[in-house]
Amino acid sequence: MKKLDELGFKYVVLSTQDTEGGVVSSVEDAVKCASLFKANEDKIKGIIISLPNFGDEVAVSTAIKLSGLNVPVLVHGFNDDMNKMEVENRRDAFCGKISVCNNLYQMGIKFTTTTLHTCDVEDSVFEEDLRNFNSICNIVDGLRNINILQLGTRPAPFKTVRYSEKLLQRYGINVIPVDLSEVIAYANSLDANSSVVKENIERIKNYGYIENEEKEKVEKSAKLLTAIEYFTKTNNCKAGAIQCWESIQNNYGTATCLPMSILTESGTPFACETDIMGAISMLILYYASGIPAGYVDWNNNYDNDPNKCIAFHCSAYAKSFLAKVPTIGTLEILGATLGYEKCFGCIKGRIAKGDMTYFKLSTDDIQGKVKGYVGEGEFTDDPVNTCGAYGVCYVPKLQELMSYICENGFEHHVAMGRGKVAKIINEATNKYLGWDIYWHQ
Repeated sequence: MKKLDELGFKYVVLSTQDTEGGVVSSVEDAVKCASLFKANEDKIKGIIISLPNFGDEVAVSTAIKLSGLNVPVLVHGFNDDMNKMEVENRRDAFCGKISVCNNLYQMGIKFTTTTLHTCDVEDSVFEEDLRNFNSICNIVDGLRNINILQLGTRPAPFKTVRYSEKLLQRYGINVIPVDLSEVIAYANSLDANSSVVKENIERIKNYGYIENEEKEKVEKSAKLLTAIEYFTKTNNCKAGAIQCWESIQNNYGTATCLPMSILTESGTPFACETDIMGAISMLILYYASGIPAGYVDWNNNYDNDPNKCIAFHCSAYAKSFLAKVPTIGTLEILGATLGYEKCFGCIKGRIAKGDMTYFKLSTDDIQGKVKGYVGEGEFTDDPVNTCGAYGVCYVPKLQELMSYICENGFEHHVAMGRGKVAKIINEATNKYLGWDIYWHQ
């Protein structure tokens, strides 16, 4: 409890008035613990089993089963002191942990073990286990009965971004579709002198360096940001995806990238090309690391290096994903075909060097399951000359990964986030959510 306090975690635990020592060491204790957990169900995101000694396997597993909580469980056991192995001082948690896990397995209770089979609470490895477990809980809890916003239909040429709403609904993920015409109509109805539009104009001006700043274009983007935020909030959505070409350019006159970037930076991830599975992938990366993720294309080989490639998008990257304050400008690729005057509002810059985790979910309608892949690599500072927003990625065994992606029907999109959190994501999605996740190592 002292360690949890030190790390800033809140907890629900029996008191010394409830049971002897406040511990669960009998079925009677288990009933009390289960009642306490039930009463605090809305507060509990995960359960920690900490064995100071061999423990009582029946009491521990019964408490969790009777509570009815369907949350991640972390099993920890204390080290023995080699100078205190006599009867009155030995712990035997090393052995007891195996027995508790056996009971959890029999009861169908999913659980996570600590990195070391037993360890002291002051050990830095245990602190990392606690933080990782918190991230696992954030992912599992963060995906319970949530809404994801879909603005517009998918671009007609991209069948790759099709997905199954029914499969997602099975896991409590509800998609809220909103026609793009409603977004455009709402944006057009806004008064440029309203406080919310003025506020968003300032947000844009403070967000990055604006190329060839034109008041009307910034104002249009601010109205679009206001509209997208409105539909996100009114539908209580945690993330979203938008048809970013070419209806919005032809019927409204700006790109969606800038509003998407600002929303992703503020903790509400937005994926392009109505890629709902991409939005969920970004959200999970955000829950795992606490840092906004980017949504990129596996786009180009990097010279003749088999383990490097170029990640690229037009783009809508959150500004913290980039090495420097971004440039806000015009979409080069779409501008060349649709007209540059319609394509203001993309984020330009290079992805910052450092550790990276990539993650992609997909719904497999043919097999009736949610599947995905996850792995780690790094962004390098290798030279590359291109437009939009980009970075060079190093991924171990990249060629094997590309074969897996192609052979298993995944999309060309992928979410990438800061840090190394593949283990956390794999544990949360594979074990607790029951999805078919491939961990590329």
